[in-house]
Amino acid sequence: MIKGKVHKYGSNVDTDVIIPARYLNTTDPVELASHCMEDIDADFTKKVKPGDIIVADDNFGCGSSREHAPISIKASGISAVIANTFARIFYRNSLNTGLPILECPEAVAGISNGDEVEIDLESGKITNVTTGKSYQAKPFPPFMRELIEVGGLVKYAQAKLN
Repeated sequence: MIKGKVHKYGSNVDTDVIIPARYLNTTDPVELASHCMEDIDADFTKKVKPGDIIVADDNFGCGSSREHAPISIKASGISAVIANTFARIFYRNSLNTGLPILECPEAVAGISNGDEVEIDLESGKITNVTTGKSYQAKPFPPFMRELIEVGGLVKYAQAKLN
């Protein structure tokens, strides 16, 4: 179960504002996290707490195919991203790095900035604790939940090989 406060954004949040290109000279997750979202929300790193959730409109993660974007989001403490839609390469990079992402337009419409939200990855149920309303996203199949739980594709493959 994931539970956290919502940080809500609009459409077309691209990878250049998730982690600006000027910080791509490092792959250190802690360093990347310290600059996460700074070009769209200068106070993001001061506001985010471990477990918090990003909610966004359409085409979240568009732009370049850098894996730095989901790495910086996850390392900042964000436990999941809910959006109407995701850019396909961001979707794949998120799962590869173990960041849960859910497409659920009804939840996006019913969740406001600052709301507290719970996500059950097994069932796909998203509950806005603040309003008491629930929404249904497509649940992850068991192997995808396992991939997310172990921290991404590389760790999943290593566990399967050992």
